[in-house]
Amino acid sequence: MGRSPCCEKAHTNKGAWTKEEDEKLISYIKAHGEGCWRSLPKAAGLLRCGKSCRLRWINYLRPDLKRGNFTAEEDELIIKLHSLLGNKWSLIAGRLPGRTDNEIKNYWNTHIKRKLLSRGLDPQTHRPIDVPGRDPFPSTPKQQDTSMADQDATTMKMAQAARVSSDGGYLDLDLNLDLTISLPYHSSLQLPS
Repeated sequence: MGRSPCCEKAHTNKGAWTKEEDEKLISYIKAHGEGCWRSLPKAAGLLRCGKSCRLRWINYLRPDLKRGNFTAEEDELIIKLHSLLGNKWSLIAGRLPGRTDNEIKNYWNTHIKRKLLSRGLDPQTHRPIDVPGRDPFPSTPKQQDTSMADQDATTMKMAQAARVSSDGGYLDLDLNLDLTISLPYHSSLQLPS
């Protein structure tokens, strides 16, 4: 059966947030902390659903959010991490302190895609769209495999160069993308009889 939808209730605001609503949400969270988002609106005196309050806080009102335009370093880091991780916006946001996954996704779709296309790179594969002088249909499969391997090695070198710290500076970042799921290991020690 599951939960009932949070926004079917009558008498809830669904439009833009007002300054007064923002102030109520901020002061409530400062006093009580983040908690049960379903009960927060009533306790804070807001005519909003819990999901709306949660998203407003996470994406716009948190004090640790970075405001303003993305820097050139952030652009390049997003591009490099996207070449490694794809559209895993929350993982990318984890390497850009103060930026939200939603903000990065929107910025990717409105700005960075165009930037990559202007550089002649495919935004999904990060490979050249059209390289002058290169045969788009190589005669032997070996030629194509070698060029793909070279491009993959270049992509990995670029990704390894992307290192950022919590203060925005660069440092070594060890990304282990070899994820596996397995049962926990239990050693079977046999006691002597």
